[in-house]
Amino acid sequence: MFFVVAFGVVALLNLYLWKRLVADTTAPRTRSRRIGTAALVVLFLLVVGALVFGTSVDPDIARWIAWPGYLWLALGFYVLLTLLVLEVPRLALRRWARREPETGERQGVSRRVLLARGSAAVAGAVAAGLVGYGTSVALGPPSITRVPITLRRLDPRASGFRIALISDVHLGPISGRAFIQRIVDMINAERPDAVAIVGDLVDGDVEHLAEAVAPLADLRSTHGTYFVTGNHEYYSGYEQWLMHLPTLGIRALRNQHVEITHNGGVFDLAGINDATAYLYHDGGDVGKALAGRDPDRAVVLLAHQPADLHNAVRHDVDLLLAGHTHGGQLTPFELIVSLQQGAVAGRYDVEGTTMYVTRGAGFWGPPVRVGAPPDITVVELVSGQRA
Repeated sequence: MFFVVAFGVVALLNLYLWKRLVADTTAPRTRSRRIGTAALVVLFLLVVGALVFGTSVDPDIARWIAWPGYLWLALGFYVLLTLLVLEVPRLALRRWARREPETGERQGVSRRVLLARGSAAVAGAVAAGLVGYGTSVALGPPSITRVPITLRRLDPRASGFRIALISDVHLGPISGRAFIQRIVDMINAERPDAVAIVGDLVDGDVEHLAEAVAPLADLRSTHGTYFVTGNHEYYSGYEQWLMHLPTLGIRALRNQHVEITHNGGVFDLAGINDATAYLYHDGGDVGKALAGRDPDRAVVLLAHQPADLHNAVRHDVDLLLAGHTHGGQLTPFELIVSLQQGAVAGRYDVEGTTMYVTRGAGFWGPPVRVGAPPDITVVELVSGQRA
């Protein structure tokens, strides 16, 4: 269903772009119109190819489709937004455009075509600038965000425990081994007490991405690395990844919890499967994850989606750590993300439960981030009790 909706949206986007960039700026049955139409058809097919084959074939092959396809997806998005904004002055200038000189006096292109070409040029320049900037941000190093969070039930002896939180790496046809190696090096430099990977680590099969994820075996922390599934693990065949990750020293928390003892203080670290995993008969279950724990201890819950906050509040979770949103990735997508997830990025407090949502260390689809730079969050747990 996701891909059907995505194809439909991309098709409508390209149809509108054809109208504004090709049909409105060229004369019928001219070479320019044929070339413009052909170019948009090819770009549309590249986007479809990237969505269909980006995670199912060898990344060395898929990247030849993914790079141009996904870049056009981002470019087309910002061209679309700019053209929609320019519809206002276009409407204001409609009368001017219609008042053409008499046929015998007309020279060069019509006012209507001149207005259309001007709009297309402005939209192209704005989109190229944003995507160029956003590409440098997405492919650059993530920022390190250090966040202290007070937990009311945390044993004072465990105060100062630091969790390196990463999400949404999306290793695949564009980002590979060097990308994850940089993330590993940055995390190790922080010397965390634990590492939490909250889903969407990969877009593809173990067969194709085993070498790319290999640097994760070099992650260093006092209490190890923990993982929960994201929705993209299910698109990629989650069972194969749940078998492979332990070979890298990564423990998956599948609706379960573990006791963490740090400097004599104890708290629980729990993890649930992704919110969409019920479609694969593997749904997340906060109650099951917390079953049997001491309710007087603090609990930190790992989940992929912020939408799990309501379940966390219902089960009196102290802290929920999540990702999934990418911070919107391409502004103004954060508006849609906020409506769908109830959160975009940063800290949220609801009825005694705190949630922190990381923007993610990678990107999905276009290697572009505008208004939402990549992020690795180091969460420091602080006790709300007196020592």
